[in-house]
Amino acid sequence: MGTSSSSILIVSSVLIIFLMFSISLGTSSSIHGDFLQCLSLHSQTNPIPIYTPNTSNYSTILESSIPNLRFLSTTTPKPHLIITPLQESHVQAAVICSKKHGIQIKVRSGGHDTEGLSYVSDVPFVMVDMFNLRAITIDVEHRTAWVQAGATLGEVSYSIAKKSRKLGFPSGICPTIGVGGHFSGGGFGPLLRKYGLAADNVIDARIVDVHGRILDKESMGKDLFWAIRGGGRSFGVILSWKIRLVPVPHNVTIYKIKKTLEQGATALALRWQEVAPKLPQELYIRATFDVVNSTTQKGDKTIQATFHSLFLGDVEDLVIVMKERFPELGLERKDCTEMSWIQSVLYFGGASRFPVDGPLNVLLNRTEPKRFYKAKSDYVKEPISQIELEGIWRKMLEQEEPTLSFIPYGGRMSEISEYEIPFPHREGNIFKILYLKYWDEEGVEASEKHFNRIRRMYRYMTPYVSKFPRGAYLNYRDIDLGQSKNGTATYLQSKAWGSKYFKNNYERLVYVKSKVDSENFFRDEQSIPSIASWGKKLVF
Repeated sequence: MGTSSSSILIVSSVLIIFLMFSISLGTSSSIHGDFLQCLSLHSQTNPIPIYTPNTSNYSTILESSIPNLRFLSTTTPKPHLIITPLQESHVQAAVICSKKHGIQIKVRSGGHDTEGLSYVSDVPFVMVDMFNLRAITIDVEHRTAWVQAGATLGEVSYSIAKKSRKLGFPSGICPTIGVGGHFSGGGFGPLLRKYGLAADNVIDARIVDVHGRILDKESMGKDLFWAIRGGGRSFGVILSWKIRLVPVPHNVTIYKIKKTLEQGATALALRWQEVAPKLPQELYIRATFDVVNSTTQKGDKTIQATFHSLFLGDVEDLVIVMKERFPELGLERKDCTEMSWIQSVLYFGGASRFPVDGPLNVLLNRTEPKRFYKAKSDYVKEPISQIELEGIWRKMLEQEEPTLSFIPYGGRMSEISEYEIPFPHREGNIFKILYLKYWDEEGVEASEKHFNRIRRMYRYMTPYVSKFPRGAYLNYRDIDLGQSKNGTATYLQSKAWGSKYFKNNYERLVYVKSKVDSENFFRDEQSIPSIASWGKKLVF
């Protein structure tokens, strides 16, 4: 990123920024002049880069990490100021000065929040974009790494592979996701049945708390360290994570098999539910269901099931396991491809953008295609019957309802207590459902049409998914579950979504929040609320 005077403003040049900022916020000029002077005071040795809507790079920086076109409209609220820290002290300054002068801040690492809550707000705000803080240090001997919050999953995988082909890390399949939010919400990928979530493998962290202090695992204490690994970003600004790297074999094996309804997809989906959660931990088979054109009836639509797998081992061993445990799929050796673990990262990232045999440095590309989309999630505890599956297919075919992805559980996910970290969706779930709807049409009417389609599908699935509460995954953030204005919801109001994301862990998160941020400074439309008295009365 360039640092020419035409593209960047430094906080030591307070006067110009002060005039733009105070006018745009429409509030007391003295307050916001003091805010900028505060930033300048904290950046005497290394100025903090800041951008206003009147600086040339403002739009480029803002839009660079917004993959969802829903939040690129002219009516979407924009930050009045973007701060792009170059060092940890810049984050400290942003927190200290924002809190002191009553300025709302949002913190963004990769921008993949499905509801845009890291860069959109219903009140005037400034955004701290962490993309400059993305250093990664790999310790092969101790199988650990320190990763700054602005790094992407692709950058993490690339850095590991450059140091060792025997180590990997269990995180998501999209290389452009930022680790700050991904780890904070749990983080899952094809290694979850063997090694659990990304957050399960966090062993230390550095965080800026509400007082501007930098804390690590020891100084933050067990409650806060528990809360930040899967409990969201209501507790401070994550600077970096220390993660446990995991062993991966020399070769892994992948396959993708597609079957339509006419080719027996329903029977395979029924059998998948019985088999997938009980397979060896080394084997992950995701099942995705889409509406496609029928090849047998011209002009008709059908459902296509795609069985997508990663096996931590070679082809011969995989074929043996599949013939013993899931012969109905008809897997043959020709359906399989052996590759290294890092090549599988490229493969799952998308062949068109990340060729398996291409250079690894493509994983350093932080640019994500921009589309309109909406996501929702569920957890399933009992197999869905054949009749019920057939009803789901009919519903999907009515108006080309959203893609449904069934993500298998079992394995390591069933071995970790639901109270180990805030992420509670463990034992008892056989799979997770991701509902995902993409569209190309612009405008409010188009968005509402597609919102209604995914919401209809979600309502239809009610009898077949978890209950009391109906579970949801934090990293598939869904404001349909409820939201507050600027994070001001009460304990009971926040429980509408908090219990779905965190189940019984919601109460402990409220306790931690009340203890470490009693004035509720770190907040968003679905954040954990603070009840000041809890921090004094409750012990976990």
